[in-house]
Amino acid sequence: MGIAIECRRLDKLEEAIIRSDNVHATLAYSTHVSHSFIYRREYRREVLQLLVKLYQKLPSPDYLSTSQCLMFLDEPEGVANILEKLLCSENKEDALLAFQVAFDLVENEHQAFLLNVRDRLPAPKSLPSESLQPESSDPAPIQNENSTAAEDVQMIDGSSASMTDMLEADPKEVMYAERLTKIKGILSGETSIQLTLQFLYSHNKSDLLILKTIKQSVEMRNSVCHSATIYANAIMHAGTTVDTFLRDNLDWLSRATNWAKFSATAGLGVIHRGHLQQGRSLMAPYLPQGGAAGGGSPYSEGGALYALGLIHANHGEGIKQFLRDSLRNTNVEVIQHGACLGLGLAALGTADEDIYDEVKTVLYTDSAVAGEAAGISMGLLMVGTASEKASEMLAYAHETQHEKIIRGLALGIALTVYGREEEADTLIEQMTQDQDPILRYGGMYALALAYRGTANNKAIRQLLHFAVSDVSDDVRRTA
Repeated sequence: MGIAIECRRLDKLEEAIIRSDNVHATLAYSTHVSHSFIYRREYRREVLQLLVKLYQKLPSPDYLSTSQCLMFLDEPEGVANILEKLLCSENKEDALLAFQVAFDLVENEHQAFLLNVRDRLPAPKSLPSESLQPESSDPAPIQNENSTAAEDVQMIDGSSASMTDMLEADPKEVMYAERLTKIKGILSGETSIQLTLQFLYSHNKSDLLILKTIKQSVEMRNSVCHSATIYANAIMHAGTTVDTFLRDNLDWLSRATNWAKFSATAGLGVIHRGHLQQGRSLMAPYLPQGGAAGGGSPYSEGGALYALGLIHANHGEGIKQFLRDSLRNTNVEVIQHGACLGLGLAALGTADEDIYDEVKTVLYTDSAVAGEAAGISMGLLMVGTASEKASEMLAYAHETQHEKIIRGLALGIALTVYGREEEADTLIEQMTQDQDPILRYGGMYALALAYRGTANNKAIRQLLHFAVSDVSDDVRRTA
């Protein structure tokens, strides 16, 4: 099999798999080999297409592996068909397998692909889906995480009762509609996020005494250490929803000024990451207009918008519109900075044209602070799409005078080629040969991101070459 793959003889590979004693194990081995040892993306796709074909011919198909291959091939249609087939089955095991496939796909966190699969599944018949996801608007104490999970279960039971009234007819239909609702919840990522949040809250072992000691031993006048303590708190409590330290030290916290204030507010987003239901009400006091303290500092308002992006990172369905409105309604560059970063995170990898155009408008105002975030945000939006938009971004990086904007765009362009391997070579060549050291610095990141996790020799050789030969310290360090 190894020789067949290396010699690009897919017919021999197919023959070897079919004639082996244990076809399941051989297919699993081939999948592993294609991810670990085939360095050309196009060829890897051909091998995976063959494996999918062979998986589908098995007397008992391996749906988990097939779905993973289809995800790498970017074929949401195929995955949706598998899920629908399993959900329609009368066998309970099949439905559970469908949920497992969905959970495995969610682990890859490929937002655009998951939404595509979800949208290709039929809508549950006459199901009051609104009642399933109660959008809690009151900033209830965060401690009730477990009770909300119990309420969710009751909500689902209640809705299934009302479905029975509506559908009276066929218990099969009722069961199918229930399964569809559950799988859409899983594919949207909300089910996993909810479970992760409960787990992190109940297993939170961070020691507040450490923070207290750090805070006391740091000089009051030293703003760098003050900020570092705030970051330490955010990272220690990431995703746990525990913000006791901040609540207990509000007057100490208020000493943060300017960008430190921006980061302190954004730190709340790290602590409450995944708190989708109440994220917005938790951040309400800091948000621009209409918040409890409307007209507050632009730094905390910008930080709050960034925090919303962190809370909803890669699951931005519920918050994208609010962030777009906030971006449109402000001319303050710090708030634009926060809104751009938040939007990029919330719409990560969705390649949403409308959002891209709004962020581009901010970029074209040629404000250094807002433009830097806009460049990064465009990259986050288009991450891994190898979009044509990269050349547009590169052209603007050559026109602008602001180093910050060039740096933001350089990182943004690098993000667009994430995982695209040799497809990105032309763009990488352009960036690494550029006159501007900041764009060469972006080129190093582009090389690393395009070939991430591949152990590709050519890419490593190029980086080693730049690490010793470039005239700019920054570029050498980045390489």
